[in-house]
Amino acid sequence: MGPYSRTEFLVGKSALERLKNARVAVFGLGGVGGYCVEALARSGVGALDLIDHDTVSLTNLNRQILATRQTVGTSKALAAADRVRSIDPDIQVNPVQTFFGPATMDQFSFEDYDYVVDAIDTVTGKLALVTAARAAGTPIICAMGAGNKLDPTAFRVADIYETSVCPLARIMRKECRKRGIDRLKVVYSQEDPITCSLPPDDPAWAELPEGRNALPGSVAFVPSVMGLIIAGEVIKDLTK
Repeated sequence: MGPYSRTEFLVGKSALERLKNARVAVFGLGGVGGYCVEALARSGVGALDLIDHDTVSLTNLNRQILATRQTVGTSKALAAADRVRSIDPDIQVNPVQTFFGPATMDQFSFEDYDYVVDAIDTVTGKLALVTAARAAGTPIICAMGAGNKLDPTAFRVADIYETSVCPLARIMRKECRKRGIDRLKVVYSQEDPITCSLPPDDPAWAELPEGRNALPGSVAFVPSVMGLIIAGEVIKDLTK
């Protein structure tokens, strides 16, 4: 039996063939995106474009599947590509070390993808992804906020206009309405975000990204679940 035989038992040979012929782009390879890539590769998706500008850091070790002591300091895109090849060397992998946003969106041909996964952090990047995928007629699924959460059972798959509680989803609803985007598949959490507080002299404040006034906390078992849920939705949609 082959590496995907157990998957074939569930979805059938024709569905497995559709996965083999599919090309999926995953934007953002952190706690959510990394686990999504893992599941897509192990499900037999034949081509993966992996996009992230960042490098693996020590603070990623608590939750990101690409982060090990061996990968600290290396490109997340290259680390993800190496991991995919170690799972199945026949998968066509295209790592892209780019910060995705309005300024770089023209580097990508969205009509070439069968599905797009948005696992990036910035609202401007998410909106650029949604706009580009919509214009190309390519399905997209977006991750909402996974930081400052402890309940992995609180995630839901919904249209953006059916979301609640999540602060990021609230912003995305507003911005999508402005742009005439009438629907958008997302995964969001119904858990109220936990407020993270640090003493003013804590050295962690030195890592605070520009424009943020709080450091997001995260654990191994929350963003991973969101990433696996997203991968499951992609697989289900591609095998319909």
